Amino acid sequence: MALLDKKYTDRPYYGVRRMTVYLQRDEKVDVGKDHVRTLLRRMGIMALFPTRNLSKPNPAHRVYPYLLKGVEITRPNQVWSVDITYIRLARGFAYLVAVIDWYSRRVLSWRLSNTLESDFCVEALDESLRRYGKPEIFNSDQGSQFTSEDFIDRLKAEITVKISMDGRGRAYDNIFVERLWWAVKHEDIYLHDYQDIPECKRGLEKYFGFYNTERRHQSLEYNTPWETYKTGMVWKGDDGRDRLMQCTLGRA
Repeated sequence: MALLDKKYTDRPYYGVRRMTVYLQRDEKVDVGKDHVRTLLRRMGIMALFPTRNLSKPNPAHRVYPYLLKGVEITRPNQVWSVDITYIRLARGFAYLVAVIDWYSRRVLSWRLSNTLESDFCVEALDESLRRYGKPEIFNSDQGSQFTSEDFIDRLKAEITVKISMDGRGRAYDNIFVERLWWAVKHEDIYLHDYQDIPECKRGLEKYFGFYNTERRHQSLEYNTPWETYKTGMVWKGDDGRDRLMQCTLGRA
């Protein structure tokens, strides 16, 4: 399962067939396709192309349209998004949810859980709204945690927040959170081999503190997420005028 988790972090579009070939040929593991499928389902990360299955949709819940195609991200609190990832532990596993500001890449809140119930996701959302105000657009995938009545009602209570959801099978609609998961796992989880959830929580508290206040991003002109979130990051353009950093998002 550790090999599957690490490969999935690098190649989230790998499905059962590619994962099986990877294990058999690259890692020399004698394993069949059916067993790989079982393991991926147990981990909650079965990818069928190019999606993930941590958040399974509930057909009874409303799905909102994706609002971010071609949108220019020019300021903090313009767009927030949320996602869940699987965390392997020496004794068991956990699920990590995080809310991130797209403009600054700042992690606004996060929670760990040993189940995929919606409660820990609502707690993370509530903390973000309580501490940082509210976004103009809030984006998620179509998972049952994020389409649940409790989660949606919390967003609707903010009145002006527009709710956006990724298209089915569009793993990269939430690209900034996907990049965050890669960093979290390669820079912290895989290096420390946490034994259980309390130890993992203590480690992630340190890592997210580092990520927000010390880790400099090339895409942020080598500023940290906190610096970018706090200042809106204005710098001089080639013409000598102040410029706000912006990016344009689209879908292939």
